[in-house]
Amino acid sequence: MAHFLVLLFVFFSCSSALNPPSPGFSPSNQVQSIGFDHGFRNRWGSQHQKVDHGALTIWLDSSSGSGFKSLHRYKSGYFGAAIKLHPGYTAGVITSFYLSNNEDYPGNHDEIDIEFLGTTPGKPYVLQTNVFMRGSGDGNIIGREMRFHLWFDPTQDFHNYAILWTPEEITFLVDDVPIRRYVKKSEATFPIRPMWVYGSIWDASSWATEDGKYKADYRYQPFIGRYNNFKLGGCAVDGAATCRRVSSGPGGRGLSQQQERAMAWVQRNYLMYNYCHDPRRDHTSTPEC
Repeated sequence: MAHFLVLLFVFFSCSSALNPPSPGFSPSNQVQSIGFDHGFRNRWGSQHQKVDHGALTIWLDSSSGSGFKSLHRYKSGYFGAAIKLHPGYTAGVITSFYLSNNEDYPGNHDEIDIEFLGTTPGKPYVLQTNVFMRGSGDGNIIGREMRFHLWFDPTQDFHNYAILWTPEEITFLVDDVPIRRYVKKSEATFPIRPMWVYGSIWDASSWATEDGKYKADYRYQPFIGRYNNFKLGGCAVDGAATCRRVSSGPGGRGLSQQQERAMAWVQRNYLMYNYCHDPRRDHTSTPEC
């Protein structure tokens, strides 16, 4: 009996080590799910896009990728989707969900990114989060990348990924677990102009997988991204003068101590790159570091 209890303890200890501590609060519960057609439209590659009962499938092959865009611009809010990624060889392929105002400010835009960087068999996906302001789009963008592995296989099932953007901070969440918080320290280092919500799948062979070491291989096409459970809990520019803000933590406040502990666990176990800790970077351009 004692031997059995020891084995049971080891099993549950190992199981809990694979998953983050409960954050104790779910920001997603404040926002109602919608179907794709209720909040988005095709942006490009319509022939590589399919909507079925509110769920979206987009794919990349040698002829084209595909992308979509929200119907409205937002000043702030909670923006999320459940996403299932393509398995196998996906090097060079990016599947994304992000905010941007590139169409409003070409060459001088802001962006908040969730990007899944494709991989080779046997290696995990990389989830890249990024924030930049007034980027030129010509290689001079000052990125603020933090990259993570995940504590699950994102090709096996849908998981919820979200950006919570308030006037004070940006929180990135995976299944309601905060993985990164980016705090406004000055207007120069924080996006404040309205943005659209986008998603896409595209070929970024020049940099996506191990700095471009592995390229997209179209022998494995099509590469498929699946999205459902869309959430747009934002303050639209063309909406009501007042809108209900989504809070990152309980009681309408910021992250709770329990959420902070869950985020610290993720960063301790799964954070693989932090721009602030990169000795190759010129940190005079990222004063928040």
